[in-house]
Amino acid sequence: MQASQLKYFFTTSPPNPKHKALPPFQAQYPSFTCKILINPSKKLNIPRIPLPPPPPPVPRSPLVPELEPVVKPERALVPQEPKYPVHLNPFQKLAALACDKIETLVIMPLEKHHDLPKTVDPAVQITGNFAPVQECSVQHGLEVVGQIPDCLRGVYARNGANPMFEPSAGHHLFDGDGMIHAVSLGPGNEASYSCRYTRTSKLVQEARFGRPMFPKPIGELHGHLGLARLALFMARTGVGLVDGSHGTGVANAGLIYFNGRLLAMSEDDLPYHVKINNDADIETVGRFNFDDQIDCPLIAHPKLDPVTGALHTLNYNVLKKPYLKYLKFDKSGKKSRDVNVPIEQATMIHDFAITENFVVIPDHQMVFKLSEMIRGGSPVVYDKKKTSRFGILQQNDVDGSRIQWIDVPNCFCFHLWNAWEENNGDDKTVVVLGSCMTPPDSVFNESEDPFRSELSEIRLNLRTGESTQRVIISGLNLEAGQVNRKFQGRKTRFAYLAIAEPWPKCSGIAKVDLETGEVTKFMYGACRFGGEPFFVPEKGNKFGGNGNNEGFEDEGYVMGIVRDEKWENSELVILKALNMEQVATIKLPRRVPYGFHGTFVSQEELNQQIISK
Repeated sequence: MQASQLKYFFTTSPPNPKHKALPPFQAQYPSFTCKILINPSKKLNIPRIPLPPPPPPVPRSPLVPELEPVVKPERALVPQEPKYPVHLNPFQKLAALACDKIETLVIMPLEKHHDLPKTVDPAVQITGNFAPVQECSVQHGLEVVGQIPDCLRGVYARNGANPMFEPSAGHHLFDGDGMIHAVSLGPGNEASYSCRYTRTSKLVQEARFGRPMFPKPIGELHGHLGLARLALFMARTGVGLVDGSHGTGVANAGLIYFNGRLLAMSEDDLPYHVKINNDADIETVGRFNFDDQIDCPLIAHPKLDPVTGALHTLNYNVLKKPYLKYLKFDKSGKKSRDVNVPIEQATMIHDFAITENFVVIPDHQMVFKLSEMIRGGSPVVYDKKKTSRFGILQQNDVDGSRIQWIDVPNCFCFHLWNAWEENNGDDKTVVVLGSCMTPPDSVFNESEDPFRSELSEIRLNLRTGESTQRVIISGLNLEAGQVNRKFQGRKTRFAYLAIAEPWPKCSGIAKVDLETGEVTKFMYGACRFGGEPFFVPEKGNKFGGNGNNEGFEDEGYVMGIVRDEKWENSELVILKALNMEQVATIKLPRRVPYGFHGTFVSQEELNQQIISK
C-alpha cells in the first residue's frame, strides 16, 4: 500500500488577514512546596526493577504483569493491598499499620464525601486512551507502510503520564508516573518499539509498598484534606517508611538530549538521566544533578541554543524567595552563576524562551498561595488582579537587577514556541511566539467559558517598554508543538502545532506560515487523535554548528503518535514538512496513551551517550 492511499488528508487554508539500589531509608523530613519539593541532591543508584519478558500481544486479554504491581492496559485500575518491605523493623511496621489505618478510616472516607471536579476526577483523567498501560519490552520488525526517510536514523521518544497505581483520591493528568515510549527507526525500513517507566525515587519506593505513598501535588493537595495528606506523608517520612530526600518527582513531561544524556523532566524534581541501549530499550540511569552542580528542581522545558550549544533553564520555588532562578550550562555541561530573578510572588512558570542574547521569562496570572489550603481551597490560584508581564534578561547578566519587565495584559501562554530579536532604527524589539490560553486556569479548573488556545505574536519594545499582541490564527485551537529547533532563538517562518480540538484531544497537525498566515492542515481522520508533533530537520539532525543553516527552514519531517479509537490501534506517522504529506506510518504493537512532549535522538547522538551518571 502506498502512503498516499492511507486515510489521512491535508488541506490548505488561505492567508489570514489578521494574520509545548535506593539506599536504606532514613528518617528525613523533606522540605515542601505545592508542586515542587526542594531537596538536597544526592548520588543515588536506582536499580533496574527486574522485568520478565512480556507475553505476545493478544487483543483484550489480561496481560501478565512485568513490573509488580502494574496496571492492566485495557482495564480500570485495581486497588492494591498494602505490603510492607522486608527491611522494615517491628516499630516501622507498627507505624506503617497506624498510618494506613488513619488513611483508610479517616482521610479516605472524608475524601469520598467531596465531589471531584473533572480536572482531578480519575474517572475522567485516566479513562479511554488516557488510561495507563503496562511496560513493553522491545518489539522488533514492526510493519511499516511507506518509506522511512534515510535521514531519520535514530529514536523518537515521547514522554507521558502513566500512573502505576489506582488513585485513592483526586488525580490530575500531570500527577501520573513518567513513562517513555520509544520508536527506533533503522536502515532497510526497520522499526522497533518499547515503553518503560522512568525509575524515579517515588516510583521505586511505591513499588516496594505496592500502593501510592506520595501525595499527588495537583490531584490531592487541596484544602484541609490536602493538609491531612501532607501530614500523613510527613509522618511516614518521620518514621523512615518513605524517603523524600531523593526527590518526589514523576519525570513525566519533557525530554531533551544534552551533552551525551537523554533527560526526562518534570518541574517537581531534578531531571532523570535515561539511556537507550543497543537493543533500543530504555534504561533509567538515575537522578541527575549535573555532576553535583545543582540541588533544585528544573522546569520541564529547557532551551538549547543551536549555535552555542548552551542549555538554558529555570527553577521556581513556591515557599520562599528567591521564587525564581535562571540557570545556564555551557555545551560541556559546566554551569555558570545562578541568577535570581526578582518576582514578588511564587508564580507557575511552565515555559520560557530565549533569543540570541536574551532570556524571555513570563510572569503570568497563575500563582501559588499555600495559605489557600488553610482556607479550604487550592494552592494554585488564578489571580485576576495581577497583570501579566514578560521579563527580558541578558543571558550574561550576573544578577537579575537589570531585568526589564514589560506588561502584556490579558496574556497567559502555557507554552512558548520561539522568540527572536528585531532591530528597527533605534528600536530593539523582542518578538515572542506562543499560544495564548483562555481561561488561564483551563488546565487546572473547570470553567463555563469555552477553551481557547490561539497562536499569537507578542512584540516587546525594549526602548519604550511597551507591548503589542495579535492573534496570528483565530478560531483554531493550537497548543502542543514547536518550530525547527535549528532556529531556536532566531527568527522563524514556520510553526508546527497540534490542532487541540476537541480539547483535550488533538485531531491533526497545523503547519503555520507566520509571514502569510497560511495554514496547512494534516487531519488524522474520524476517531483518530494524536498529540505534540515533532520536527526533525532533513540536514543536520544535531544541534550546534556555526549558525549557517543550509536549505529551507521547512526541509525536514514532522512525526507524532496517533491513536485510532475506533479500530483500537496506535501508530507513528511521518510527514514531509514541505507539503505536509504523509510518507510513512509505523504500526505499533501496543496501545500508546496520549502524552506530553517528545524528542528525536539521532543515531550519532545514540552512539555518543554517556552510560553512567
